[in-house]
Amino acid sequence: MRVLVCIKRVPAPGARINVTSDGQAVDTAHLGFAISPHEECAVEEAVQIVERIGGTATVLTVGPADAEEQLRYAASLGVEEAAFVVTDGADWDPQRTASAVLEAVRALEARHGSFDLILFGNESADSGGYQVGIRVAHALDRPMVNGIKGIEIAGESATVRRPTDTGTEIYQVPLPAVLGVKEGINLPRYPTLKGRLNSKKVQIETIESSAASGGQRMIRLLRPAEQVSETVILGSGAAAAPAVVDLLEEIGVV
Repeated sequence: MRVLVCIKRVPAPGARINVTSDGQAVDTAHLGFAISPHEECAVEEAVQIVERIGGTATVLTVGPADAEEQLRYAASLGVEEAAFVVTDGADWDPQRTASAVLEAVRALEARHGSFDLILFGNESADSGGYQVGIRVAHALDRPMVNGIKGIEIAGESATVRRPTDTGTEIYQVPLPAVLGVKEGINLPRYPTLKGRLNSKKVQIETIESSAASGGQRMIRLLRPAEQVSETVILGSGAAAAPAVVDLLEEIGVV
């Protein structure tokens, strides 16, 4: 079983995102970066699949040179191979990103053999486009299911589960296939010291891309308006009781 996981370097979830004064980029001066959370679960799923039935797990990213950090982190979790399409650091539109991933997949498969399974995150944590995995699957003419929270491999097919508002959808897809993993499918492991050391030895295969822009162009980044909450202290001890009663009456509880 050969599994490929496509990941993206994104600002650390929960971090305060500041925009440069010209509105053209994210201010990264005091910003940490990580693997997009859905994709972190995809890495864990790939490692678990290989642990269960054997094979190799490969990680691929399209991004700036600093994204090597995320490739090394994935390697520290048990991924054996890594591939890197290095960009100029500018954010690529989903069409161009998908084209670059497609070029990389075809190059890797030509050199090392076809992937039985290609995993993407359901969507990236920064742009949330929901497009790249679907575009790649369509171009490769392989079946694709997005938003999944369960994968079972049996022979030449995979049974995948996707939760919905009314229950669970179950799909059986022939391999090779492309799947979009959703956060919660598993609990990603933490890297061990041994894993960290081994990740430094993993050879990262660099792949050149000729992907052209898809036509989308960013005009300006705008930060959403911050919601400020205000806390009112009603008092302390027994002296606060009348104020509490007044508040409960005001909101219609008593």
